Amino acid sequence: MKKLKTLMFAAAAFAGMMFMNNNVQAQTPKLDDAEIASVAVTANQIDVDYAEIALKKSKDAKVREFATAMKNDHSGVIKAAVALVTKLKVTPKDNAVSQSLNKQAVATKKMLNGKSGKAFNKAYVDNEVAYHKAVIDAVEKVLIPQAQNGELKKLLGSVMPVLKTHLAHAEMIQKQYK
Repeated sequence: MKKLKTLMFAAAAFAGMMFMNNNVQAQTPKLDDAEIASVAVTANQIDVDYAEIALKKSKDAKVREFATAMKNDHSGVIKAAVALVTKLKVTPKDNAVSQSLNKQAVATKKMLNGKSGKAFNKAYVDNEVAYHKAVIDAVEKVLIPQAQNGELKKLLGSVMPVLKTHLAHAEMIQKQYK
């Protein structure tokens, strides 16, 4: 149950990244469970990559602690996603959303790598705050309504407290960079 719950967090991640993209179309994309699995793994790997950048560049203890938590959480989700799709006999299917996530990530990584010191810390934390706000919105408005599997739908609803905790943590750190 814990692994499946973690996967739901991963699925939520895709939506957050999708809604952060400035090129999002007015229509909500229609995704099936196989596409959600692909996007979940993609979105989690992207957040692991952002955390790794933070761990290399930041000397701020709070930023490093947060980045470590993001790296650990999202790495665990990738493993759980693989286990779940194997169990469900679902083959993740690449799609426009996962491709868009990767394209957006290239730009964000470039931006983060171009900063240092307090400017880097602020950019990283600002990105994480916006990301988690978007994830919360997307879980409520995109993922839960589109979930095809009843167990998936139920777990998407149960992940909201985790998302809100991550957001609160990021916002707490963000205050020191205002």
